[in-house]
Amino acid sequence: MIRTLVAAALLAGIASPALAQNGPPPSPYAPQPDKPTCTMEQLKAATAAYVAGQAKGDISALPLDPKAHYLQDMATVEKSAGLWNTALPVAHSMSLHDPIRCKTFSEIVVTGAKPYVIGTRLYLHDGKVIRVDSLVTKPGDWLFNANAYLKYARAENWQPLMKYQGTAPAEMIRGANAYLDAFADKFTAIPWGQPCARLEGGAYTNREGKPDASCEVGIPPGVLYIVNRDYLIDPEMGVINVFCRFGSSTGGPDSHSFRFIDGKLRAVHTISVLPGPQSDDNGGIVRAPAPKT
Repeated sequence: MIRTLVAAALLAGIASPALAQNGPPPSPYAPQPDKPTCTMEQLKAATAAYVAGQAKGDISALPLDPKAHYLQDMATVEKSAGLWNTALPVAHSMSLHDPIRCKTFSEIVVTGAKPYVIGTRLYLHDGKVIRVDSLVTKPGDWLFNANAYLKYARAENWQPLMKYQGTAPAEMIRGANAYLDAFADKFTAIPWGQPCARLEGGAYTNREGKPDASCEVGIPPGVLYIVNRDYLIDPEMGVINVFCRFGSSTGGPDSHSFRFIDGKLRAVHTISVLPGPQSDDNGGIVRAPAPKT
């Protein structure tokens, strides 16, 4: 028995280098640790530098790791190729900070001749930004209208919560998953609260500002799986942001931000890099006319 175990161990030792040689080459990017370290002050300084950098078209003020990984619309790009190199007139911004996962999320709205709604994640470790991950939506993307997004994002209250209004992180994850699961299973129990509004690309569900507005305005029919979910939780804001893909692991890149108050969902913001109908400046959906028969 002992001989068998020793022989197996020797074989494993011999096989391991061979397996390593046949594996993928080492990543050229800074590794993402399972348990990164950061402070809330570092995270907030990073988002302030990012938003200012996007306005100037220069993010060099960020504490960028020399091997930082850059992505746009969930595809790897060279640092020089990202939209963060273009100076943009930032009309509105809002940032989230996760001191446990060492991630940030910044929502930026740009109006004018070249409008955008941008959602950018920064990943930090030991004081350095090791990953810059931007979703860039523009005319033609799902329900896009930067003017409407600006109008309603400014009108909503996304200020830090009172401590007694907070929701446990595990409950925020459960609630966010329930919402995303509903695209495949319409029987999931979503913890809706009131009032609640959904801002999707520019389309808004409470254009009348009703105090009893509900987010239960329906989920698109059919079965659509939302996968590759990556979570960020801001405990001060009571918000969970989820980066994910619609339909498959190569589906449309998407960001969903869920605001919880007293354990209930009260606001949802979505940025979806998917072609689709547009919104008007008032947040209504502009649908293509029916074909003539």
